[in-house]
Order: sequence, then C-alpha cells, then structure tokens
Amino acid sequence: MTRKLENKVAVITGATSGMALATAKTFVEEGAYVFITGRRQDQLDAAVKEIGRNVTGVRADSGNLEDIDRLYEIVKKEKGRIDVLFASAGVGHFGIGVDAIQPEEYTRVFDVNVRGTIFTVQKALPLLSEGASIILNGSIATVKALPGMGVYSASKAAVRSLARTWTLELQPRKIRVNVLSPGSIDTNTFAGVPQETIETLKKNIPMGRFGKSEEIAATALFLGSGDSSFISGIELFVDGGTAQI
Repeated sequence: MTRKLENKVAVITGATSGMALATAKTFVEEGAYVFITGRRQDQLDAAVKEIGRNVTGVRADSGNLEDIDRLYEIVKKEKGRIDVLFASAGVGHFGIGVDAIQPEEYTRVFDVNVRGTIFTVQKALPLLSEGASIILNGSIATVKALPGMGVYSASKAAVRSLARTWTLELQPRKIRVNVLSPGSIDTNTFAGVPQETIETLKKNIPMGRFGKSEEIAATALFLGSGDSSFISGIELFVDGGTAQI
C-alpha cells in the first residue's frame, strides 16, 4: 500500500518534543523526508535520534529571521523543495492577567507565534511546490476565553486570521493553508501539574480525557496529505469537543 507522504519533503518547526515530534515520526513512517527545528542542540539531537531516519535537524529559533533563512538554505541545498510545511513552533504563558502583562511578555509571545509564523511561511514560498500544504499551529484559545492567557490567545487568533488570507493569496499556486488547533494534550506542558488540577481540566472536556500527541500527528498527516485535497482555510479542532459546546 502506498504511504500517504511517499517521496514528499516536509518541514516541521519546533519539533523536538510533544505533538510536533510525534508528527515528524508519523510523516517519516508515511514516506516523507523531514526537516525539524529546535532551539536547543541537545534536544534537537535527541529528537533526530528518536526519529531515526530520513530526517535533518536544524537548530533554529522561529522568532529569529536569520535562523529561518539558514533553515531554508539547508532545505534548498539538500532537497530543493517543500511539499508540507507545519509551522508548529510556539510559546505560551499562563496566569498573566491584563493587569500584569508586561511589554516583554507581549514581545516574547508575538515574536514567535505571529512574527515567526509569518516569516516561516513567507521565506518558504520560493521552495513550496505547487499544491503544497501549509499547516499552522493554532489552539482552542482562538475561540475559548482562558483567563490569564490573553496575549497567547490573541496571538493564536492572529494565526487563524492569517490562514484565511493566505488561503486566497496562495490559491493560484494551489497551496492549501489550514490551522490545526489542539485542546489539552498529554505532553510535558502538564508535567508537574497536580493531579487534582488535571482531573478538573478533564471535566471540561466532553470526551473526558486529554488528547495524545499521536492524535495530533494523525490530524497533521490528514491535512498534509492528499486525503484533505479539497480542504483549505479551515481551523480543525482536535480537542475532545472542548471548543464545540
């Protein structure tokens, strides 16, 4: 049986752990060659080792435009094109209300989540093949009010808006743009969080559990492959129903 990403070239930013790392492994299993990025060399090396084959790791901070340029120089030299781009890199914050937001925190979040996403896509354009798939990393925070996460939520709402615009702007090249918006996923984000708090969070999820990184990876595979060939401009929630009720 033909694999869904046979002979495709994919770039996944911020892929040293969690959902993006699981996605990178799934893409390779489905036939793709994958370039992944991460800010810390030790974590990047570990991720490359875990993926095992058909992968190149590039140390890069998505908030740094020179790093993005260097990433694409390597992709151009090694493969010459991109068929699937998953702009996954992002940062968040918790427990910072409107009365406590500092300019530095705003800059930190928007530099990676918005500025980084814009230029990760823009600088990839010369390498994107006709009919390529762009996946942007969103969040249920685009539609759910989460106290103490206003700046993060606003940054993800901006990403959602960009996907709408880019869907039209890139249509002449048949490039599809979609947003993958996770809910609560069982990753290191929740490491150290008291079990009582986790159980409280689960009560707000209609399916009664956290999602798994592999479930995000399966959704990214759907959006990156021909299975979603008539889907563009959407925000696909993978959240156990949290944002839907």
